[in-house]
Amino acid sequence: MEENRSGQPDDKQHSHYVRIKKFHFIMFVFFLVFSTAAITTAALAFGDGKAADVGIKPRQEFEKLYEAYDKLQQNYYTDINKDQLVNGAINGMIESLDDPYSDYMDKKEASQFHESISSSFEGIGAEIQEEKGTIKIVSPIKGSPAEKAGLRPNDRIMAVDGKSLQGMSSSEAVLLIRGKKGTKVKLNIQRAGVTEALEVTIVRDEIPIETVYAEINKDKVAHIQITSFSERTAAELKTAIEDMQAKGMESMVIDVRQNPGGLLDQAVEITNMFVPEGKVLFQVEDSTGKREKMVSDNKKKFTIPVVVLVDGGSASAAEIFAAAMKESAGVPIIGEKTFGKGTVQTAEDFKDGSNMKFTTAKWLTPNGNWIHKKGIEPDQTVKLPAYSHLSYLDPDNELKLDSLSEEVKNAEKMLEALGYSPGKVDGFFDEDTEQAVKEFQKQAAIEQTGVLSGETTVELMNDIREKIQQNDTQKQKAIEILTKQPKDSAS
Repeated sequence: MEENRSGQPDDKQHSHYVRIKKFHFIMFVFFLVFSTAAITTAALAFGDGKAADVGIKPRQEFEKLYEAYDKLQQNYYTDINKDQLVNGAINGMIESLDDPYSDYMDKKEASQFHESISSSFEGIGAEIQEEKGTIKIVSPIKGSPAEKAGLRPNDRIMAVDGKSLQGMSSSEAVLLIRGKKGTKVKLNIQRAGVTEALEVTIVRDEIPIETVYAEINKDKVAHIQITSFSERTAAELKTAIEDMQAKGMESMVIDVRQNPGGLLDQAVEITNMFVPEGKVLFQVEDSTGKREKMVSDNKKKFTIPVVVLVDGGSASAAEIFAAAMKESAGVPIIGEKTFGKGTVQTAEDFKDGSNMKFTTAKWLTPNGNWIHKKGIEPDQTVKLPAYSHLSYLDPDNELKLDSLSEEVKNAEKMLEALGYSPGKVDGFFDEDTEQAVKEFQKQAAIEQTGVLSGETTVELMNDIREKIQQNDTQKQKAIEILTKQPKDSAS
């Protein structure tokens, strides 16, 4: 995750994507694998690495591992760190799964992992994952430095402060990306469709884990955004709905765009607020093909009209929520196709403070669809304006007359979207571009230098961000649908 977030650390710690408390077979699978790893670690922790030394009969499949350990310990040309060998062996097993959602974290990485699931943490605020040897952004967190810098789902972080991330796990990448509030980190970003790599400098900040934001418009339509599913999200949502009801809410838009997922029990609790009793919320399929269904209970339901917003940053638990709302509650899904993560992870600490996280099952939609690497198609596809996808401009860079770059092209597009005339949008900072910058500076009460940097760049990005919010075509479509529907009272 840049911020690999999860639930509260306890003896049933689960991954930053999802957690299942009620499915005992998942914990049984975990117990078998965890026990095997723990026995192996215990056996290797003693002198010659032979299981017989600790009274354990060696298992045939581990004989090769013991033999390799002994040969290295006896013959390697320098002293060997035994813990490092054991950690490497476990890490190798996890990496051989070729699963971006399975990971081994040493003590330092696990410590960062636990810190990131507290009430707040310090970093850039972006969910990341490893995919085919590179680090990919799943989604930036709402209001975070990453979001303000214009980072998007599927951006690839190629390097951090000049250090390549090629071949690193997401946990290793987190150690480089995170840091103290107020410090800067420079990311080298590769974006689909952009040939030139983007250099993005971000000032780290404290990232509060507040996950629900609500407001209501003059038509009594509430817009409730859920940015992730953490320990208190269900409680936050209930409070937000009560607040909106007190303000006369007649319908609501539940927005899980850019929501990378989180704790499954929270997604289940929230989905259960809307899906009729007895309807399926989702299904879980284990390695034998056995399926188990989670169904909605008889707790109080909200029955007012609802529309759900999704996009390519909606992943994991957010997709479980969206699929259940669509297939079991008949709620319209608006926006763009979701990320496509259809697996369940379990994680737990070893005694030395390290941590192992791995995939234990598939999850399927109520109708039995596996959306992994496919995503959920919305009922109505609505795209945002083209300028909503413009790349970040670094305030530390100076764009001026005769500059030529992809960043200049993005600046020209921003100026054009805001009603200025930068001339031909071609990435070349000519006299027309300079004049457009001066006009923008005049409007913003900034010294008219014609140079795009510092305060001018920050103000330009703030203005384009406000324009995006004011012209949210997906949200507008959802409100249009709701205002045409008959209003029921909440039960």
